[in-house]
Amino acid sequence: MHIKHLSLTNFRNYGRLELPLPAGAVVLQGNNAQGKTNLLEAVYYLATSRSPQAGSDQQLINWTAAESGEPIIVGRINAQVETQTGGRIIEMRLIRERNEGRHRPYSFRREAVVNRRTVRLMDLLGNVRVVLFLPQDIQLITGSPSGRRRYMDTVLCQMDKRYCRDLSHYNKALEQRNALLRQLAEGTGRRDTLPIFTDKVVELGSRLFVRRASFMYELGREAQRIHYEHLTSGNESIRLHYLPRLQENGLNRGGTVSQLTALSDFLYKNEMDAGVVGEYFQSIMQATLSADLARGITSTGPHRDDWMIEINGRDLSYFGSRGQQRSGILSLKLAEIDWVTTQTNDPPVLLLDEVAAELDGQRRALLLEYVKHAAQALLTATDSDQFPNDFMDRATLLTVANGRVR
Repeated sequence: MHIKHLSLTNFRNYGRLELPLPAGAVVLQGNNAQGKTNLLEAVYYLATSRSPQAGSDQQLINWTAAESGEPIIVGRINAQVETQTGGRIIEMRLIRERNEGRHRPYSFRREAVVNRRTVRLMDLLGNVRVVLFLPQDIQLITGSPSGRRRYMDTVLCQMDKRYCRDLSHYNKALEQRNALLRQLAEGTGRRDTLPIFTDKVVELGSRLFVRRASFMYELGREAQRIHYEHLTSGNESIRLHYLPRLQENGLNRGGTVSQLTALSDFLYKNEMDAGVVGEYFQSIMQATLSADLARGITSTGPHRDDWMIEINGRDLSYFGSRGQQRSGILSLKLAEIDWVTTQTNDPPVLLLDEVAAELDGQRRALLLEYVKHAAQALLTATDSDQFPNDFMDRATLLTVANGRVR
């Protein structure tokens, strides 16, 4: 898979850009704040319908255009994509309109277009598949569980539309159940409608549980191979543990890894029989019902999931050195490339934002070996000298300055 042409209109610091992109490695060189990362962000947005940087989609609209006073401002990301199954044209439109005489001066909406036909945002996913490397990826180890859940969901939604639909419907059912629980806690609402929402949460949540368990098992197996064979010469063993929130007593991450791992194994073994998982999930929901009614919130389910990485049996977030954490994340991301490629027989587009500068020689060499064999990889750098000569001899060098590319 590779992007043959990228077109931007009113996106970040690009008023207008038409950029042909070759296959293979493409190095985007330039000083900071010139627009290198914005190009990666545009491609990632097309693949996932979300930005890895912006807190709000409205922030993606070109500042000059947004301040122009025009009644309608449209930001566009358009890409011509070539895949194993043929070519396609995909586009995201970010539309800001002035609301005359309303409380809010502007409204904002998004439109997804595939082959010139407007589609649901969910149907945009999978038309471009990417693996993104960022210096802050280490937060997947040290950060909050919500960031780790977002990682699982982002990868799986690019690959599995049913998973993405289930996730969207689960979140809606969970919101409805929580709203009713709050009403019941306040003495309002109808208790007899609660089982309706509970059953929906269980049905959808069970499918999310088993899909995540399968994904993390396969990803962890590949990460172990890469880490053991290529990064540590057999000196370190890495394990990914999926920690499903599928237990009654509110156990947290600390000191309960073996129990949660056992639940993960149960989910993986019953991947083809979500009914077994559903029965177990339903029993847990009944056991936690009193606590949920008292708190006004659903305490058990995939919305509370987590995962962790262990090195030689120790939690990497607590006991790993900075170097070990970087190795762990690199193993995870390289495993992601292999997993996506195996699942689709079509390598994803790699997006690497100033990552090479963060790695030592051994890790950088392994990463660039993957880049060499990628169908397409976009790398940003303030200085291309960080890449070896033999790599640059085969790469395409583009200079980015002030929202222009040459």
